[in-house]
Amino acid sequence: MIRRDFSERDIHMALDGELPADERAAYDAWLEANPEMKARSVRFTADREALRAAFGGVLDEAVPLRLRKVVLGEAPLRVAAPRSRWWLAAAAAVLLAAGGFGGYFAGIDGIGQEDPAEDRLAEQAIAAHVIFAAEKRHAVEVPASDKDHLQTWLSNRVGLRLVAPDLTANGFQLIGGRLLPAGESKAAMLLYEDDKGERISLFVTAESTENAKGTYAAAQDGPQAVYWLDKGYGCAVVGSLPREQLAVVAKNAYGQLLAGLAS
Repeated sequence: MIRRDFSERDIHMALDGELPADERAAYDAWLEANPEMKARSVRFTADREALRAAFGGVLDEAVPLRLRKVVLGEAPLRVAAPRSRWWLAAAAAVLLAAGGFGGYFAGIDGIGQEDPAEDRLAEQAIAAHVIFAAEKRHAVEVPASDKDHLQTWLSNRVGLRLVAPDLTANGFQLIGGRLLPAGESKAAMLLYEDDKGERISLFVTAESTENAKGTYAAAQDGPQAVYWLDKGYGCAVVGSLPREQLAVVAKNAYGQLLAGLAS
């Protein structure tokens, strides 16, 4: 039987079906020996089932015509018209109930085949930021204190050589990162915070066949994303900073990500 130290991250891996089979017996024994962690596992399982119960019906419904037009983005501006809160709630449910509804962003009733790739990337990144930037205790799966493991783990999962950018020059420190669904693929999310508690995130995926860049907001009063897409990968930097400041931070982050990919 495998013997090693387990942590809360392993609880998430077990719930996502990613815990190696040869570690399961040791993991179960660890839960039994740690009542607090066992309680967390039970709570996380209940939360996931509650989300599926709450949003499963919504995600299976046909998208109303008026919302379909909004999602398709008829306006030429990259800063979109205000999005339906119903749609953002559904997006949040997809991210939190990973595995059960991951195909939503790939398209319901053919929407994914028509929606611009840059919009999909930006909206996935914004939905993830809205959820996890607000978390205090469970914002990340792997903390910045384990940066080497974080970079290796996310690189292997996403399929890119991912380097966590150093944004101290912009006033932001790395908190850590997590793995997220991105349509039918996976994305890496890196979370940063400044000394005032303001958070920004980087959302990186290896699934992109487009070439584009721009700024996008899912709602007028919400965070915005500065994004780039190149053949083979996509990146979005998300935050509620003034647009000019976010653009400066994004340029620094993107330059380091590119250097990492090329090395």
